[in-house]
Amino acid sequence: MGMGAKSTASQALRTCAAALAVLSAAPPAHADWRADIGTFRIGIVAEPGGGNTVPGLARLTDAYTNALGMKVDFVVARDYAALIEAQASGRIQYAVYSALAYATASERCGCVEPLVAPVDADGAAGVRSVLVTRDGKVPGLTAIASHRIAIAPADNVVGSLLPLTELAGEGVRIAQDSPFLARASSATAAEAMLGDGEADGLFGWEPVGADGQPTDTGGTIMRLAAAGVPKTSLRVLWSSAPLRYGPHVVRSDLDAEAKRRLAVFLTNLKSLTPDVYDLLEPTHSGGFELAVSKDYATALAIVRRETGGD
Repeated sequence: MGMGAKSTASQALRTCAAALAVLSAAPPAHADWRADIGTFRIGIVAEPGGGNTVPGLARLTDAYTNALGMKVDFVVARDYAALIEAQASGRIQYAVYSALAYATASERCGCVEPLVAPVDADGAAGVRSVLVTRDGKVPGLTAIASHRIAIAPADNVVGSLLPLTELAGEGVRIAQDSPFLARASSATAAEAMLGDGEADGLFGWEPVGADGQPTDTGGTIMRLAAAGVPKTSLRVLWSSAPLRYGPHVVRSDLDAEAKRRLAVFLTNLKSLTPDVYDLLEPTHSGGFELAVSKDYATALAIVRRETGGD
């Protein structure tokens, strides 16, 4: 063998050795995240009176199994507190939360992130609180302390918790026990108080799109108008920041490929398999859109106020 041939062979061997070194040093293939997880667990809260049963469980399990290419189990929690604890401890990788439950989970461990959230058929992505008056009885926000303002029960998120949180942040002197607040037994009862003249104003709600603008397809003013209150007599004096609908949430340490597969599956679910979408999301019929942590700043503010955080 000549010197040229020996040199070519030697170079080929060095190239093969280098390639083997690169392969051995390469990160594990995406398939390894499945082996690391073993079984992908999805947590949801049981419907009232539903026990541990999930409507369409077999169909949902098959859909997620196909999307991820691995074994999937659904875990039914008794309440959001149990669901949050399960995800924070790593017993489940994925959870379906309300907006406040997600914010609570984020505060609990800082180890979760929203993936998608549902929207309505009209494009509404959430709701906001509004202060409504009738016939100009309340001239403006600064005058509420001298008027009777109807408000929903203390645990009502949009009708009570949200306005109290936002207005306190805007420097308005307001609290759960403020004497000018007329606490109603329900949101509907609060609306009736304004309609019957028992209150001069009302903390209600309206749906908003992803851009924060009202969709004009529902909410307190529409409900009052349907009950016979002239729409032209109603005026919105103040509105809060939007509260986005509750998200589907994954642990932040979940492999990026798993997150990508889930995002693709969920954002296409309404158009490709609407029957599965309806099982997974029976309330908001417009499909899923991508969500990020900052979408839930309003929910986080409520949770921090309720827990005495900053």
